[in-house]
Order: sequence, then structure tokens, then C-alpha cells
Amino acid sequence: LLLLPLFGQFFHYMKGLPPLWAASKAFPLVSLPLVIFLRAAPNLPMIGQVLFTFLWMSVVPSFAAIFYFNQDFFLGLTAQVKLLPMLYFFSFLGLLVKLRPTLEELERAFLICGSATLILLVLLWALVPHSWYSSQYAFGSSPLFSLDGRGERIRMPMYFAIIATLFWYRGFLTTRRWRWLFGAAIGFLLTLTVVKTRAMVVGMAGVFVINAFLFASPRQRLGLILLAPAALIGLFSFGYLGTMFSTDSTSGFDVRWRTIVTALGFLGLDPIRWIFGVGTISPVSADSLFSYFDHFFFLADITWLGILFEYGIIGTVLVILYELRGLFFYRRIRALHDSIFLGALFDYIIYVLLISNLYPPTLSPGETAVILAIFAYVWHCHLEDEAEAGLESTERETR
Repeated sequence: LLLLPLFGQFFHYMKGLPPLWAASKAFPLVSLPLVIFLRAAPNLPMIGQVLFTFLWMSVVPSFAAIFYFNQDFFLGLTAQVKLLPMLYFFSFLGLLVKLRPTLEELERAFLICGSATLILLVLLWALVPHSWYSSQYAFGSSPLFSLDGRGERIRMPMYFAIIATLFWYRGFLTTRRWRWLFGAAIGFLLTLTVVKTRAMVVGMAGVFVINAFLFASPRQRLGLILLAPAALIGLFSFGYLGTMFSTDSTSGFDVRWRTIVTALGFLGLDPIRWIFGVGTISPVSADSLFSYFDHFFFLADITWLGILFEYGIIGTVLVILYELRGLFFYRRIRALHDSIFLGALFDYIIYVLLISNLYPPTLSPGETAVILAIFAYVWHCHLEDEAEAGLESTERETR
């Protein structure tokens, strides 16, 4: 439970807490020795795919940056530190194999972290004075307490809180118990009114709608179809969400548009650049994409085009397959454990894909890695149970 926030990248972008931020940055490598416990668990699924994806996306862009940005290979590798949390698939899976928690214990741990996040969010909202909210900060930084066009915001990492909210919502749809819906409503409303991150709100609302359709009867689905347009209009009429499709300068659209045009121009008509990507400039380099293009050039701002720019078509496909593998593998383990918790983890991957046009999945690959590790662990436990059952059956026959 104590290590779970580190595996979930909870402190990964909280520079205002330097010790925890540094620990989170180092943790992918610090926790890597846990893979030794995987020796006792052969034939684990997804290992080959995750390892190939990590190596390809680390090595190829670093090599490409030598030619396009005059970076040396090892300096280029430092630009890919954001991918290190992908290694949590191996270390977290090794930890699970070693500790052998039950699915109920994992569920409890995630819900405790999610509930604690929401409680902390309420306490900070109630107790933090207005003077703590920063309206002026460096471009590209994300202070925990900020003041902008959306008002006072607390940029709380919401990985566990969103999984808990999706768990409660799925629990309501499964059991029709209103207390589950009450929990989901609290999680959504706190995200909407305190965190005020558009991608989170839209992603959660999207998963709610998808699950409402999946769990509804044919007559209820017809009603949902009729109500959906009004619900969407109402959602995007809410304060800051109404500016989501704005193209004026205050929304930053002009900066993103110039970044798109610049990125497309740099890729040009060269098929090699499109297929393998061109890499990027390391944040520890004396140079930067800002100075290179003479513009506030953020690859994260252009999401999938930024991924295509850095990793090419092959790398982009690998990112998509990395997420889709979790969706498809859930279908296999659902036949073994039709668990609300596993369903909520599946929902979170749907959420990641829904917001990927606003928040690229390469910024937090460890979140999906932890979910894939849990899916692989559940499959491993199933195989072990089958092997034990087969051994007991053989022993009985021998007797």
C-alpha cells in the first residue's frame, strides 16, 4: 500500500515536493530488481510486447535525434526518461508474484488510495488560503495550486481517485445500489469543480456514457440516445468546459496550431522521418525545441502528432497496441474473474484512450503498466490454480 502511489506515478510531476518528486523519478530504476521474482513465474503474458515497446521507443528516437537534432546517442536517451515508468509492468508484477495478494486486497489498496486522494483534495480546497494559488508560473510547469481563467485549481494527481470513481460507477450499474452512485458522483464533482482539468472531466464522462449504454436494456438505450445530445450540451456549457473548442489566443490555440504546422513542415515528405520519427531534444541538453524552432514548441501540446513526430508511425502503433493489449486481455480474464475492480481497471484504459487527444499516453505510461501487471498477475494465479488442481487430480488417481 505504501509503494502503490510511487508505482501509480502520483508524485511524478509534483515538483513542489522535491523529495517525493525525486523518489518518483528514480523509482522505475530503484524498483527494477523486483523483476528477479519473475523467474518463479514462467509463461507470463505481455512481457515480450511491453519489453519490445520500451526498447524500441527508447533506442530508435535517441538514434534518430543524432541526425535531426545533433544530439549524441546517450544524451538522446535522457529524453526518454518519461518512458521509464513502463518498466513498472515488470517490477510491479514481480512484487505481486512475490507477495501474492488476493484480488480483494488489491482492490482494497486501490480504493484506499483513491478515497485518500479525494479526502486530501477536499481538505486542501477547504484549508489552503487564496495566497497559495499561483497565477504566474513558468511556461510548461504545473504547480499544485494555480489560478487561471478557470479560477482556483488544485492539480491533484487523480490516477487512484479516477479508478475509484469508475469502480463505484461500475458497482452501481452492476448492483443498482445508490451508495455506489453517490461515491461516483462525489469523485466526478470534485474533479469538475476543484481539479478543473478538462481532459479528466471529458474522459470520465465518456466512460460513464459508454458503460451506461453497455449495462442498459434496449429501451433504456433508446432513452440514453435521446438524452445524450442534451447532456453533452449541458456538460460543455459548464464554465471552463465551454472554452474547450475555443480558437482565440487565450485558449492557446494559436500556439498549438503553429506547433502543428511546424511539426508537419519538419517531417516534410521524407518517409523515413514519418516511419521512424525524428526523436527530440533532451531536457538536459544546452539546446531545446524552443530555441531550435524559435517557438514554444511542446510535443505534448499536439498529442498524437507529437508522438508521431518523436516516435514515427511504428512507435505510434506500438503505443496504441500497448493500450489495446490491456483491453483485449481483460476479455480473457473476465471469463475467470468477473470483478468490478478489474472492470474499473479496464475502464481506466478506455479513459486513457478517450483523453489521448488532449493528454498523450506517453506522459504517464506507468499507469497502464500497473494495470497490465495486475491483469498478467490474475492470469498467472489462474494458471497456478489449474496446475495445482491437475496435480491433486493426478495424485488421487495414483492412490
